[in-house]
Amino acid sequence: MKSYIIKKVLVGLLLIFTVSFLVFCLLYAMPGDPVDLAIDSKVSAEQRARIAHELGYDQPFLVQYKNWLVGIFHLNFGTSTRYHVKVWELMRDRIPYSIRLCGISLLLEMVLALPIGLYCAIHKGNLFDRFVVNSSLVFAAIPSFWLGTLLIVIFAVRLQILPISGYETPAHYVLPVITITLSSLGSTIRITKAEVLEVLHEKFVTTAYAKGLPRRTVMFRHVLRNSLVVVVTLLFMSLPWMITGAVITERVFGLPGMGALLLNSITVQDIPVVQAVLLLIAILTVLCNLASDILTGILDPRIRVSLSGGEN
Repeated sequence: MKSYIIKKVLVGLLLIFTVSFLVFCLLYAMPGDPVDLAIDSKVSAEQRARIAHELGYDQPFLVQYKNWLVGIFHLNFGTSTRYHVKVWELMRDRIPYSIRLCGISLLLEMVLALPIGLYCAIHKGNLFDRFVVNSSLVFAAIPSFWLGTLLIVIFAVRLQILPISGYETPAHYVLPVITITLSSLGSTIRITKAEVLEVLHEKFVTTAYAKGLPRRTVMFRHVLRNSLVVVVTLLFMSLPWMITGAVITERVFGLPGMGALLLNSITVQDIPVVQAVLLLIAILTVLCNLASDILTGILDPRIRVSLSGGEN
């Protein structure tokens, strides 16, 4: 298991450096000179040269990449060409909003999806199962911006029981959380149901029943635990996007999170901010993938046996 973890860490570091290089290349993939993105077109040639020197754009490409990479270790992602402040300061102010929004949505999704998926697998084919499956397909097909707008019209405009937008009180997060949860709940329920159905046909479940264990114990201690392998992977792969936030949902409800920052930065070609957000997604994805692999090995003993060559 140790060699497996070390191998995963080394591969993760290689991926992070590769993605960081590709993200840095975004600056030169844009049309025109990078200096033109940071200054007004009316400045003089002398001012343009001075600003290029201050930003380091007059240095060789690999030197710029090295300086940018070293600055990241000190949380220095550069300066925003739009707001003229440090990129980390922009991200630091917006990360809490995205964590609050997407963290609650992810927690609510897991609390609802696991028991519902388990129940639908046990009672496959009944009325409730068919209703859940069909409803999940409908909500998965509805665009999040349309669903958010519909909720605003019903609960904020017609019924006037919830605010339209904002972030001052917990009530402002109700509609955005419902929007994100409904958009992704169906897929988690279907994955949980499929995994439970597969585990129900395993021999160890029959053995547990033969030992006289109660149905509740078999379902939660044996079936659900072994079904969580894929669900845990799905959960950890969702965590990086919790930081960047739900781009469309934050825009619909006027939340100043990382998603709104990323969308605005792409619109105005604020490349340093886009680079920082994409790199953050890559780093969190690698870390969450590593944590997912370790937890999957803990939840599924078959993985540990395969890694040890069948010795255990």
